[in-house]
Amino acid sequence: MSRTPNYEFQEWWNKQRDRNHDELLLEKSDNLSTSPAFLSVEIRSSGSPGDRMADKDRARTRSARQISWVWLLKFQQIAGSLASITNGIVYLVRTANRRISSPDSPADSATSRLYRIIKVFLIVVLLLLVFELVAYFNGWHFSPPSVSSASAEVLGFIGFLYANWLQIRGNYLSPSLQCLINLCIVLFLIQSVDRLLLMLGCFWIKFRRLKPVAAFEYSSTGENAASPEDYPMVLVQIPMCNEREVYQQSIAAVCIQDWPKDKMLIQVLDDSDELDVQQLIKAEVQKWQQRGVRILYRHRLIRTGYKAGNLKSAMGCDYVKDYEFVAIFDADFQPGPDFLKKTIPHFKGNDELALVQTRWSFVNKDENLLTRLQNINLSFHFEVEQQVNGMFINFFGFNGTAGVWRIKALEECGGWLERTTVEDMDIAVRAHLCGWKFIYLNDVKCLCELPESYEAYKKQQHRWHSGPMQLFRLCFFDVLKSKVSWKKKANLIFLFFLLRKLILPFYSFTLFCIILPLSMFLPEAHLPAWVVCYVPGIMSILNILPAPRSFPFLVPYLLFENTMSVTKFNAMISGLFRFGSSYEWIVTKKLGRSSENNLVALEKELEPLVEGTSLHRSSSESGLQELTKLEISKKVGKNKRNRLYRKELALAVILLTASVRSLLSAQGIHFYFLLFQGISFLVVGLDLIGEQVS
Repeated sequence: MSRTPNYEFQEWWNKQRDRNHDELLLEKSDNLSTSPAFLSVEIRSSGSPGDRMADKDRARTRSARQISWVWLLKFQQIAGSLASITNGIVYLVRTANRRISSPDSPADSATSRLYRIIKVFLIVVLLLLVFELVAYFNGWHFSPPSVSSASAEVLGFIGFLYANWLQIRGNYLSPSLQCLINLCIVLFLIQSVDRLLLMLGCFWIKFRRLKPVAAFEYSSTGENAASPEDYPMVLVQIPMCNEREVYQQSIAAVCIQDWPKDKMLIQVLDDSDELDVQQLIKAEVQKWQQRGVRILYRHRLIRTGYKAGNLKSAMGCDYVKDYEFVAIFDADFQPGPDFLKKTIPHFKGNDELALVQTRWSFVNKDENLLTRLQNINLSFHFEVEQQVNGMFINFFGFNGTAGVWRIKALEECGGWLERTTVEDMDIAVRAHLCGWKFIYLNDVKCLCELPESYEAYKKQQHRWHSGPMQLFRLCFFDVLKSKVSWKKKANLIFLFFLLRKLILPFYSFTLFCIILPLSMFLPEAHLPAWVVCYVPGIMSILNILPAPRSFPFLVPYLLFENTMSVTKFNAMISGLFRFGSSYEWIVTKKLGRSSENNLVALEKELEPLVEGTSLHRSSSESGLQELTKLEISKKVGKNKRNRLYRKELALAVILLTASVRSLLSAQGIHFYFLLFQGISFLVVGLDLIGEQVS
């Protein structure tokens, strides 16, 4: 009896088989897209041999097509990556070519002299690297040839030279380099101990909550309201030179000081040599005169002595004898309205006090990487160095601005002198030798602007590091002959000048830019890893503590400080040996980042002042007119451009060459440090760290 076929079951079976087959193919396709080498096994139901062969051919064809698409996709990704890298290299080459052809690239005699030395060092390092590569591929690193064991004919000419080179560097060069390494390590440790002691002093101040306390405070209401006799006569000076972008905000911030108008006189000391800038500043002064502010405009016909000459000329006016104190603000500084009320009371009942210095606060500290790194440095300077020295020894270097001087102290120590480019430090040292004391107020802040371009920052640092060496030469014997205690003399000579102004740039440049790469080619001279990495890292952490938000920039800060050592070393040598560039004063260019915002705020501050006078609002320009004039003055400014810096680029090649040599010797920490330090020099040399001008 024949069995009736079950068509329903057969139909269900065929559907299940087809669905399982499709799922298997989909899974295999997904696996192939992630891994071309994936091997899949397909299980098919039994059928005729011809159908199975046809299915295998179709599956094989489909798999080959999928693998081809996967590889095409990978090739496309590789091609895109290569194109991006090529575009980046082309961009760098074009940028370098454009900046090399810059007609006004900066140069001076001292820079050219140092650059020639670095260039010779670069040639020597490249030749040594070629020599070491030849030796490495000949196996001489593992079995060094010896001059005594074989003749030149056996070793060959190159082998004979290398054997003699090993003997010379081991017997003569390496011992001398090791002595220099040991000297720099000692200086490095001394400087690190000084930095650690400063940090401990700062922690003690924070822990004990120490700060200068004024004899009284100004109050405008209540029983303790100050009488007119409690307000001394104060002279406010604003020295400036071609400050097109920032003159308005500084003048306005000083003019709205909460101080009796009959007790304050403002001098705008304009040394500008651009006629349009003179007219703008003069118009600004006239505007505030119409508002009832006692403000004068002074312009010197003979502009000698830079800022010191400008201040000296202003202090020679007959009416200065009527004033007891003088407050000084640079053109980009904006003191708060209560600045005088917070600083002047500290002079009350403290007849030995000559200077009250306040802290700088930066409006553009987050503008770019360069300003962030400057903020780390200056935060440590004010939070630690100035505060600790002011609290424990009542002496520190005057910062040149945002401070109040007792005019009697200025006159007693000889007034402003034009002999250096650091007139602020000069007068502070002379006042200290005369027995005057200083106070630093860390909680009183004065807004200012950081240089945003590497060119401006480099020129500023050159002046800040060449001037102290000029001053050290001039006042060394004055310090020895002074009547102050031997402790103050030792502090001035060994800590203030030698350690922090001379030794720091010397060992930083010599150790990390000369000795470290040279020790890779003279491996018999050993530079410990803790000197290269660990201790500098700890010191960088200490430096960054006053600016805790900057911790993500710890490594860039460490590398950038070593990069700046070439500029600081060059400036230190220029000032010490009286090269021409050490007496060059270049005004640090500002961009007026806060001008537009502050002008609107200042309009609100001015409401009580304008209402208190008989003048109408029509007698002064509106805020919109101020902004329009500011934009026009900015457009008239000179065109800026990014540049190449030859010394930094040459040192980048030296450090990268030394990193290749350290790689041959398998020196891990030294290799990574040289590699990243070389990249840091390359970035700075291409002027890619600060403001970028298209």
